[in-house]
Amino acid sequence: MNPILVVDDEPNVLSALTRALFDEQLEVTCAKSGEEALEIVATKPFKLVISDERMIGMQGSELLAILKERYPQTLRILLTGHATLEAAMKAVNQGEIYRFFTKPWNDTELKFAIRTAIERFDLEAENRRLLATVRNQAMEIRVLEKRYPGISRVQKDSKGSFVLPELSDTEIMMMLAECEKDYK
Repeated sequence: MNPILVVDDEPNVLSALTRALFDEQLEVTCAKSGEEALEIVATKPFKLVISDERMIGMQGSELLAILKERYPQTLRILLTGHATLEAAMKAVNQGEIYRFFTKPWNDTELKFAIRTAIERFDLEAENRRLLATVRNQAMEIRVLEKRYPGISRVQKDSKGSFVLPELSDTEIMMMLAECEKDYK
C-alpha cells in the first residue's frame, strides 16, 4: 500500500476524496488542518500529501512549503476551490507542488495524477538507493586501490573483454584473507 495524506478542514471533502480513492492501492490518512498534518507526518512517512489551499489557520501552500523543507522527497498536490494566479504561483514557488487541482476535481484526473506521483516517488527512491550503492562501491574501490596499487586498472583485448593480470595463488589467498578480515 502507498501511504498518502489528505488535508482539508471540510469533513465532506475528506470523505469525498477517501471514497474516490477507495479502489486504489493507497493507504489514505486524513488531517483536518495543516498543524495536524505536520504532527502526523512527523510520526509516519508519506509518499504524497494532498492539501486544500484555504483552511482555517495554516494555508495549504504554507503547509506544502514546510513539507518541502522538512520532507523534500514527499510529493505535494494542492487542491483549491478559489484558483487564483497568486495562490498557484505561491504554491509552486514555495512548496514546489507536483500538481494543482481546482475544486470540484475530476476523479479520473486526480487518480492519474496520484498514480503518476507515486511512480515518480518510487523511481526517485530507487535512484537514491542506486546512487548510494555506486558511491559505496567507488569508496571500496579506492580503499582497494590504496592497499593494492594498480588493482583497479583494467585492460581490454581487441574484442572489448577485460584482461586481468595473472595472480599467483599466494596473492589470491592474501587478497581473500584480507577481504574476510574486513567483513568479520
